[in-house]
Amino acid sequence: MDFGLSGKRALVLGASRGLGAASAAALAAEGVTVLRASRSGDYPVDLGDKTAVAALIKKVKAEGGVDILVNNSGGPKAGPAQGQASADWLAAFETMATSLYAITDALLPQMIERKFGRIITVGSSGIVAPIPNLALSNAVRGAIAGWSKTLASEVAQHGITVNMVLPGRIDTDRLRELDQGKASRTGASVEAVQEASATKFRPVAMAVPRNLAPWSRFLPASRRAMSPAACSVSMAA
Repeated sequence: MDFGLSGKRALVLGASRGLGAASAAALAAEGVTVLRASRSGDYPVDLGDKTAVAALIKKVKAEGGVDILVNNSGGPKAGPAQGQASADWLAAFETMATSLYAITDALLPQMIERKFGRIITVGSSGIVAPIPNLALSNAVRGAIAGWSKTLASEVAQHGITVNMVLPGRIDTDRLRELDQGKASRTGASVEAVQEASATKFRPVAMAVPRNLAPWSRFLPASRRAMSPAACSVSMAA
């Protein structure tokens, strides 16, 4: 299927691994020029560093902006809602939310001028059903969902859509880190933690990043008939 994306430009955050890397590869396969942003990428950025975020914005805007923006950030440390230090809440919000808001705001004017734009933010199934011991992630990603829905109604008139993808258990480095942490806390083996989670969420093999890549082609499609509004796409595995 031709998604009409050939010749478009996309900025993918967190493109060095996991869902970010899979999204970048899927878009590139459709003929999109992909700007891969990560700590070690061609477009270096640390989303927790305001100076680095500002430098990324300046570089991308100077090159003419993008048609597609994939907002994808790493998750904060695991932990309960109780007892979190204010500094941890602020750090999580700065890295996961404020940086994405700033990048999106900066790139929107060029999308508005072209009357085309696709903003896709990778969230988590924790927005729908909060995941135990991931309080920081659950809370901040919930705020991002509210921002996405609000922004969608503001930019729809300009031919810009805003979507959020809510993946569940996907075999990424981040998930392996969380499983290892749970195993250490509970004394169970990593394999036991993974098996218990798989049984709880769905009795099938856990998805890998490339299985989620189709959304990164479908949601930006320029020839897709759709209402220009935010929709949360849950892809729990």
